[in-house]
Amino acid sequence: MTSIIKLEEIAMFVLAAYLFSLLNLAWWWFVVFLLVPDIGMLGYAINSKIGAISYNLFHHKGIAIAVYLLGVYIENKWLLFAGIILFAHSCFDRILGYGLKYSDDFKNTHLGRIGRS
Repeated sequence: MTSIIKLEEIAMFVLAAYLFSLLNLAWWWFVVFLLVPDIGMLGYAINSKIGAISYNLFHHKGIAIAVYLLGVYIENKWLLFAGIILFAHSCFDRILGYGLKYSDDFKNTHLGRIGRS
């Protein structure tokens, strides 16, 4: 992945951290829950297609933004938190080169193949 894309993802991760700071929660909440969206990988225990669907549900920035905006609309701090965590986690994954998955193989992502060829 190019440096410019990584910089963009870092900027979005910083935005997520800033939005989290507005929630007045202890920072350990952010750190502890940052990896929770990886629960979406459990779908791979069934098969690659279900795995890709479940993984992408927990790693899609559009879904993260929708959850956050729903939290804004109904004034629910925990939906705001969930949206921020989903968004931050997606940014963090993309900084590391992990993208949304295609159904044929876990290593086949929208950012290209991950791992050794």
